[in-house]
Amino acid sequence: MDLTNISVGVALAYSVLGFAVVFLGLILLMIVIGIMARVMKTSQNKAAAPAPAPAAAPAPAAAPAPKKAPGTAGEIKLHTVSDRDAAMIMAIVAHKMNRPLNELRFKSIKEVK
Repeated sequence: MDLTNISVGVALAYSVLGFAVVFLGLILLMIVIGIMARVMKTSQNKAAAPAPAPAAAPAPAAAPAPKKAPGTAGEIKLHTVSDRDAAMIMAIVAHKMNRPLNELRFKSIKEVK
């Protein structure tokens, strides 16, 4: 068969066949993903199933209360900064330093222009 001079009908048949192969591949891929999702969901449900509680365990002794950090670290002066922006800045600094906010002391916050 000479492929340099094909008729419109043959070209149409090739294109329909190509579309059919692509869509069949997509449908098979959807089926495989659906099956894998169900398998993963059932395996996670089995792993997350709670263990049965022991019959009659004695009540544990009261644990000592954890130490609490002191509340505030003094006054802060805000210069041309809203309370909302100051709170965001303080939270970001505490997060970057991996420290609780109540252990840091901010004396003043001023916007630099």
